[in-house]
Amino acid sequence: MLAAVLYAKWDPKPNYSPTRLDIPGKVAFVGNLVWRYPKLKLEEKPIPEIKEDEVLIKVGACGICGSDIHMYETTPDGYMIYPAYCGFPITPGHEFSGEIIKAGEKAFDEKGERFKEGDIVTVEEMHWCGVCKACRDGYPNHCINIQEIGFTEDGAFAEYVKTKAKYCWSIKEIEEAYGSREAAIEAGALVEPTSVAYNGIFIRAGGFLPGATIVIFGAGPIGLACTSLAKASGAAKIIVVEIFNKRLELAKEVGADYLINPKKIDGEVWEKILELTNGEGADMYIEAAGNIKETWPNIEKSIWNGMKINSKSLIIGRAESPVPVWFETQMTRRSVIHGSLGHSGHGIFKNVIRLMSSKRIDMRKIITARFKLEKIIDAFETISKHKDMHAKILIKP
Repeated sequence: MLAAVLYAKWDPKPNYSPTRLDIPGKVAFVGNLVWRYPKLKLEEKPIPEIKEDEVLIKVGACGICGSDIHMYETTPDGYMIYPAYCGFPITPGHEFSGEIIKAGEKAFDEKGERFKEGDIVTVEEMHWCGVCKACRDGYPNHCINIQEIGFTEDGAFAEYVKTKAKYCWSIKEIEEAYGSREAAIEAGALVEPTSVAYNGIFIRAGGFLPGATIVIFGAGPIGLACTSLAKASGAAKIIVVEIFNKRLELAKEVGADYLINPKKIDGEVWEKILELTNGEGADMYIEAAGNIKETWPNIEKSIWNGMKINSKSLIIGRAESPVPVWFETQMTRRSVIHGSLGHSGHGIFKNVIRLMSSKRIDMRKIITARFKLEKIIDAFETISKHKDMHAKILIKP
């Protein structure tokens, strides 16, 4: 089968400190401290063999995530940008769906029935063990034995991928709602990033009341998913902050009421937020830009200078470095900061699938391009050079 394989050199920085999860030369918990000179190649590989509790999936569509790009892009000294758990060589790709072509004898679906050939599914990226304390306590996203498809296990930028059945979710009801397997496959590839947004808003941050005001920093795929979910859940006013006009247009398409381009306004972003909220500020601020050095001061100043009590700040975008937090703001405004990681547990995947099949949300609107697997390097270069033009690019083997 044809597959994309990402290679990198193990070359730890002077400040690198090994962790329990590190395997020197193979896997690092903080990738940007050790992996250097990444190179993406197309190769022929054997079709994976499955075990009794696994399925073999013919990949229908796989989205290129910002994390994939950050493993591909480097700093001036050649270190990859991605700051989290990864190992090489690896076939990336974790936002995907496809058709099962082979199922093991103990490969059961969420109803306890055996998967069969022809079933279409989407797959969780975080492969929790189910036996560690975090998993037993109900926190699979924080599994201490976590493996991640596309990061530490071969992913779906390939013609075929294998995975344990327990991470698969049927998307048959999306196919029935859309009347098209092709449309369901594309929507299914967007369940994972939408579930990341769902986990942040409703599980980690506890959601919001209908009629709330929401401010979202970043209109990449996660920010756009947050926008769509906020609209479907009754937010009265959604403000999206983004520097790229194409992404702002997409934000409007999926439910944003007000758009702020920091490069095209007079004054500060936080001042504009207060202007749009009649001096109140927001009920929830969502950082989905991964540029917290720029976004956090605007969140904090909006909370401090606004009239809103009990504001929630949700951090989904991954920060490359620490930022100062003035806790007087959190104390006096009774504000709370929530960090969010992952998408597993709590019925998240199933609820996102239901939202799609009910047509409350249609994340296909954020797809800006489609490439064949043979052109994946072109696709990565397109995103890397033209971030202003794209939200979600799908690879379709």
